[in-house]
Amino acid sequence: MLRAVELRDECVRILDQTKLPMEVCFEECRTPEEVAEALRRMKVRGAPLIGLAGAMTLALVARKNRAKDREEILRELKKTVGLLLRARPTGRDLYTLTERMLSVACRADDVTRELEEEVEKIQAAMEEISRRLGEIGGNLIEDGQCVLTHCNTGFLAAPGEGTALAAIKFAWRRGKKIRVLVTETRPLLQGARLTLWELAREGIPATLIVDSAAGYCMQRGMVHVVMVGADRILPDGSVINKIGTYTLAVLAKRHGIPFYAVAPLSTLDPRGEVIVEERGKEEVLPEDWRLEAEVFNPAFDLTPPELVTGIVTERGVLGPQEVGRLAKG
Repeated sequence: MLRAVELRDECVRILDQTKLPMEVCFEECRTPEEVAEALRRMKVRGAPLIGLAGAMTLALVARKNRAKDREEILRELKKTVGLLLRARPTGRDLYTLTERMLSVACRADDVTRELEEEVEKIQAAMEEISRRLGEIGGNLIEDGQCVLTHCNTGFLAAPGEGTALAAIKFAWRRGKKIRVLVTETRPLLQGARLTLWELAREGIPATLIVDSAAGYCMQRGMVHVVMVGADRILPDGSVINKIGTYTLAVLAKRHGIPFYAVAPLSTLDPRGEVIVEERGKEEVLPEDWRLEAEVFNPAFDLTPPELVTGIVTERGVLGPQEVGRLAKG
């Protein structure tokens, strides 16, 4: 199985997503700084996968500092968490999984061994959750339908089969004759570069559209269901996801098309806090254009619960009120 992130003896090995689809290239990150830079430069992306990469980085730090005393290792782990969170502040899974790893480290007799074991548990659980998301989400797609999806939500974004893309894959494997409309996902083209590549590996028929063509396609009756991922879900059922998701939800509501977010419950933020990451102007306004202008480049937006038909989780398809109850514990 091709894995997008792996914990090796001396490194966290990542599949460099910035090189796809032209080249399948792996990079070995041997320090927390190198992992943080890989996150910042989008070599690793997708909230669940970023979270797993963060957990692996903490295990790597403990492994490399085995000779140091317990308190010094804990200080280095906490410093590493801060470094990683600054690199990608919006996705919830990075917070959830690094908090979990720190909790294990604080009560561990053998910090290194127990963090390594915890990474294995996390990865196995995430892959099982991905399978559940695929099964549950796949049931929402009917034979002959066309699914519109945004950004990338496959194994390049979440361990296993992914989230929204897992649902599409499972529907296809069950013999449903479906098609997929893939938004290019400006400005970094995750849909065009990553989602199309994953769908081609699976043999699923797909058509690429520019982001601004989504409304036209819905107007023409080309879309039957919209499925996206989520980087964070707030207690009221609001969905934080790749910029452009809110626009798709508004359009889907206008045309009476079901709109689903597919995400593990680890994405749920019980505190309802979010920092929307803003990225550099060079992603939108290339330097060689020789133009000077202010650029606003938010990486994510917020879709309110009234535009969301349901949130597909490992526990089933939840409505906003059910999400709120889970958030309160």
